[in-house]
Amino acid sequence: MAVTIKTPEEIDKMRVAGRLAAQVLEMIIPHVQAGVSTDELDRICHDYIVNDLDAVPAPLNYKGFPRSICTSINHQVCHGIPGDKRLKNGDILNIDITVIKDGYHGDTSRMFFIGKPSVSAKRVVDVAHKALWLGIEQVRPGARLGDIGHAIQSYVEAQHCSVVREYCGHGIGKVFHEDPQVLHYGEPGKGLELKPGMTFTIEPMVNVGKRHTRLLADGWTVVTKDHSLSAQWEHTILVTENGHEVLTLRQEEKDHAI
Repeated sequence: MAVTIKTPEEIDKMRVAGRLAAQVLEMIIPHVQAGVSTDELDRICHDYIVNDLDAVPAPLNYKGFPRSICTSINHQVCHGIPGDKRLKNGDILNIDITVIKDGYHGDTSRMFFIGKPSVSAKRVVDVAHKALWLGIEQVRPGARLGDIGHAIQSYVEAQHCSVVREYCGHGIGKVFHEDPQVLHYGEPGKGLELKPGMTFTIEPMVNVGKRHTRLLADGWTVVTKDHSLSAQWEHTILVTENGHEVLTLRQEEKDHAI
């Protein structure tokens, strides 16, 4: 699959889809608290996406995925399936939202603290967040994918955390997952050259312990092999003529988008 360069019309549709995905994460904030089940969070998000936003939850039935959002708790790295597990004080949670609007995808995720986090939990969430923005700052025409991966990897490892390698960011548009693959490790100056009109996600998964993961029997949920905590943040990015635009930026992040 070739890397697609989006037309101005397609970019406008990507902006809309990205904004809607961000709105879902903003909407769900007050509902994320101890005692709520991840199934309830899925139901709230599904109803909001379908009824309020008149959009489609992309994960639902994607390659057989059974829910409308992904919820990954504590040592779950990504692709957690919402279920009857109830959140408890001290948990950390990633909610991953992808919506389809007018045929185009917006994909984003963020971390939540349930009550008061441990020192280790707060640290890994903060490191993953900073890593995301260090990666985003590399995005401009003429830069290389390796620049993004190197910025993320070098920072995370300097913080004595590790970067998951089996899962990565991806091109996105009419297709949920398209080329290129956006690795969260790499060498500067290597890899695909970025050009205006490219759209892709950056979504580093950062572990407190070792980087190794395993897939659970449900065929979706990825966990850390050593059961250490894991955190992830994700945005959909557009390469512009002179830099980048974060298509899934939330209100509280506006200071990042300079």
